[in-house]
Amino acid sequence: MRLTVLGCSGSVNGPGAPCSGYLVQADGHPPVLIDCGHGVFGELQQHADPNQVAVLLSHLHADHCMDLPAMLVWRRWAPTPATERSLLYGPEGTALRVGAGASEYPGEVDDLSDTYDVREWVDREAVEIHGLHIEPYKVNHPPSTFGLRIVGPDGEVLAYSGDTGVCEEVVDLARDADLFLCEASWTHEPGVRPEGLHLSGVEAGQVAARASVRSLALTHVVPWADSAAILDEASGEYAGPLQLVHQGQVIEVRKPVA
Repeated sequence: MRLTVLGCSGSVNGPGAPCSGYLVQADGHPPVLIDCGHGVFGELQQHADPNQVAVLLSHLHADHCMDLPAMLVWRRWAPTPATERSLLYGPEGTALRVGAGASEYPGEVDDLSDTYDVREWVDREAVEIHGLHIEPYKVNHPPSTFGLRIVGPDGEVLAYSGDTGVCEEVVDLARDADLFLCEASWTHEPGVRPEGLHLSGVEAGQVAARASVRSLALTHVVPWADSAAILDEASGEYAGPLQLVHQGQVIEVRKPVA
């Protein structure tokens, strides 16, 4: 299973830094796009045919979903438009939220059903998409957010926290993962962060340690935060392999060799 980081900037995009978007692909299968924040669709075009990509949204904040209207235009009007609908999974209200963003008329909602088969997550109800087994976990972030536990064809596990504050659910979804892609939006410094909204570097490291993950990859750092300090915080709580992801990075997710 291969993870390509299309964007990883938290909350807002930065200069040359798209918001959340991750391409996941099992060998021999079409890819899956996890989240589609500002700037992600342009990066996607360098790696995949937008007409072949299933889309999974962790939640409906703009920095995780509002580049989807651009993909809608592509699928309808590119020289080779989509001939079949693609799967689009997200929380309750996904079709309304994305459709409102795509509409050219204020107060109206674009009907996505010509290009997307829109389905809603059910907590802990797994789905099979493009060779991947995907289980959503409802986590601690408003208004309705799901982290994802993704199992590849050889049993390798990628856990994605989505956006979350500290909760038992994010520990459960990350348990024994081969790679834990975890948000760490800011430092643990008092006064810097609202409680129960995002994780600090300290908290991300603590979750990874509690879940006994094999490798931790930090993401969703807001542009005004000190990424080096966040990484240092996490290293003080988690002793395993640790990195801060960057745009364009490709990570192979594999089971450890016995």
